[in-house]
Amino acid sequence: MNKRTKNLILIVVGVQIVLIVGLLALPSVVGAIPGRYRVALQERSPFLGDIVEGVIDQVAPVATSLPAAAVSANETRVDIDALIGDRGTAVPEATATIKPTESPTTAPEANEEAATPLPTNTPPPTPTNTPTPEPLPTAHMLEGMGSIKQTFNNCGPANLTMVLNYLGYGITQEEVADYLKPNSEDRNVSPWQIRDYVNERTGGSFVASAHSGGTLELIKQLVAAGYPVVIEKGYELPGQGWWGHYLTVFGYDDEEQIFYSQDSFLGPFDGSGRTDDYEEFEFYWQQFNYTFYVVYYPSQEAEVQAILGPELVEPMDMWRMVAARAQAEIDADQENMFAWFNLGTALTEMGARTGESQYYQGAAQAYDEARAIGLPPRMLWYQFRPYLAYLRVDRHDDVIALADATLATQGGRNVEETFWYKGVALEEQGFINDAITNYQAALEVNHNAYYAQISLDALTGGGG
Repeated sequence: MNKRTKNLILIVVGVQIVLIVGLLALPSVVGAIPGRYRVALQERSPFLGDIVEGVIDQVAPVATSLPAAAVSANETRVDIDALIGDRGTAVPEATATIKPTESPTTAPEANEEAATPLPTNTPPPTPTNTPTPEPLPTAHMLEGMGSIKQTFNNCGPANLTMVLNYLGYGITQEEVADYLKPNSEDRNVSPWQIRDYVNERTGGSFVASAHSGGTLELIKQLVAAGYPVVIEKGYELPGQGWWGHYLTVFGYDDEEQIFYSQDSFLGPFDGSGRTDDYEEFEFYWQQFNYTFYVVYYPSQEAEVQAILGPELVEPMDMWRMVAARAQAEIDADQENMFAWFNLGTALTEMGARTGESQYYQGAAQAYDEARAIGLPPRMLWYQFRPYLAYLRVDRHDDVIALADATLATQGGRNVEETFWYKGVALEEQGFINDAITNYQAALEVNHNAYYAQISLDALTGGGG
């Protein structure tokens, strides 16, 4: 064999090795492409965007569901019905969840940019809301509710901005996002973070109240009294899968059986709002435990509290009611994974307030059922209580497995809570260096994640 032939063979082998290495690395490479770039390409050139997404789907596909739990036959179990206790009469009637036949046709992603400090403008005079009439009007619409088109992955700040603007507070979604989501790729802002932002960073001009366990009737009562309501909901899109989203409700019509809302992603953006029929609205709202928040002036506290009622105002009562409602929905449909998940969340919250381990065990059982049915792979981008429940019953491997499944996607790597909970599990297992790495990663996603900073300082001696 002459030298030229040998060199040619070496070149061919070298090219093959490069191709093999490239193919092996391709999933990680495409998985690291920032979501805002993919969305920007889709908006500018749907044809090229579809090609790119098709390639990504082939080399780095998103899992169809979160991993199921590997539960030992000797696992301790508790009687969940006994934990919930008397379900009372306030639990809304449960119905089997029949999926609506229609869904939006585009994907929910949005962004934020660096912002300036919050404005210190003086709030306008407090509107004079008249008491909610009894019975409620059959239809009501809040006038002047403007629309805002969210930037990449920014539905949380965008919806809050719509409400604050409606109340006369001049602020932009970029300014809100500067604190709530300093990293434009961060995939989630929780309702409780939004509540705290309003209560702590608007200079006392406004109050926010966030709750789970809302009802269609409650939304109508709030709207009729003059308050827009922001809900957190599921969002299922053809070819895109399941996501989480916020929606600002500003009207309803019982005769038409519809809510009027502003959707910061789908629009329309002329202020007219979109409509959702009650059945479809409730179906997607259940996927986030019927969670909502409302913003108002301090002088309106008594009225809002009266509309909410004591069961939603007192946290333990609220979570007990949420648990009973979820159990009723499970009784109506054993395959309702969201009802199982909601039950787990309610029991976890009850455990956090009582310190009683039996609630966490019941929550773990409920989450196990939800996972066995098949939770959407993005579920833990938005809701994190499974991590806490499993930590409290020393199921650290479940925490790590769920975190790793979430971190397997580019979007999942931009949820600071995922890194933090994984770090806690690793720390409790004695893997200190790995825990430190995860706490640092959480802070890279969101430098305002104070809980990650506290955990990091405790291990490194930082923080003074």
